This record gives sequence, C-alpha cells and structure tokens, in this order.
Amino acid sequence: MTAELILLDHYRPREPEPIDATDTLFSALGQYSSAELHELLYVGQEPGFFELMRSVFALPEETRHVLQKFLTEASRRTTTGKIDEHGRLTLKHTPFK
Repeated sequence: MTAELILLDHYRPREPEPIDATDTLFSALGQYSSAELHELLYVGQEPGFFELMRSVFALPEETRHVLQKFLTEASRRTTTGKIDEHGRLTLKHTPFK
C-alpha cells in the first residue's frame, strides 16, 4: 500500500534520476514469479533485512562466495552459530540426524 501511495502522489517533488525507476522496477518484476515476489516482500519486512544484505554485499567478493556456498549447503544440514569473546562468528554444519 505504501509503494502505491508514493507512486501516485503527484504533489511529492520529483528527484532527478539517471534511469527511469518505474521502468527499472517493472522490468525487474517480470523476471520473477508471483510466489518469488511475495517471498521477497515477506522477507524484506523482517527487521534488519536490508542492513544484513548491505553487509553481505560489502564483503570482499571471494568471502561473499564462500559464505554463499556455505549458506546454500545449509538447507541440507543442521547449522549452528557461535560468537566468541573476540567477536568472531563461527558457523558449523552437522549432518541431519
């Protein structure tokens, strides 16, 4: 509902954009199924989601690929995490029992 109000608000001053945002959004929408878009909407409403995603994409490329591979395999295993006294996060996979 909020997005519709912003798009239809004719009194809101327009910000200069190098690319037409509406065309970009509609183009992106055509690349996903309705179920995927609903999932994205649902997940995007989780507290801290965008901060987490910004942090992931700020990682060096090699580190990001390692993390992505680890998380992809997480659906087939039990994953646990622990933060030690130095602030280091350790993630560990164990086989399903």
